[in-house]
Amino acid sequence: MEVILLSDVKALGKKNQLVKVSDGYARNFLFPKKLAVEANSVNKNVLEQHNAAEAHRKAEEKKQALEQKAVLEKTTVTIKAKGSQAKLFGAVTGKEVAEALSSQMGFDVDKKKISMPDSVKNYGEYTVEVKLYPEISAKVQLKVVPME
Repeated sequence: MEVILLSDVKALGKKNQLVKVSDGYARNFLFPKKLAVEANSVNKNVLEQHNAAEAHRKAEEKKQALEQKAVLEKTTVTIKAKGSQAKLFGAVTGKEVAEALSSQMGFDVDKKKISMPDSVKNYGEYTVEVKLYPEISAKVQLKVVPME
C-alpha cells in the first residue's frame, strides 16, 4: 500500500514523502496515530501542489538572498567602539554587527549567521561573512572606528 507521510517516521521516511508499506502497518499503526494518509489520487494531487508551492517558495527565497548578497558586498558597515589608541575595550561581536546591519542597511540578520574573524579587538577594517541562505553568503566590509 502506498501512503503519504504526514510527519517524519523513523526508519520509514520524511514528512510529505510517498512510501510503500504493508497494509497492516498502515492500518494498525500509521493511520490511527495520524502519521500518514492513503495515497489516493486526491491526496497525491494535494501533495504535488504542496511540493510545487514549496519549490516556488524556496526559489523566491534564493532569489531574494542573491539580491541581498549583491547589495551587502558593495557596502561597508561602520561600528563605533570605545578603546584606547589602537586597542578596544572588549571586542566587536556578531550581535553588534547584526545591529549595525539592521540600523545602517535595513537588513535583519540573525547574529548566529555572522561569522567573524578570530577576534576583532583592534580598530581597523575586517571582512565578515554573513550567511543568507544555504550555499549563499556575502562578504561584508566591517570598519571599526573610535567613538568621539
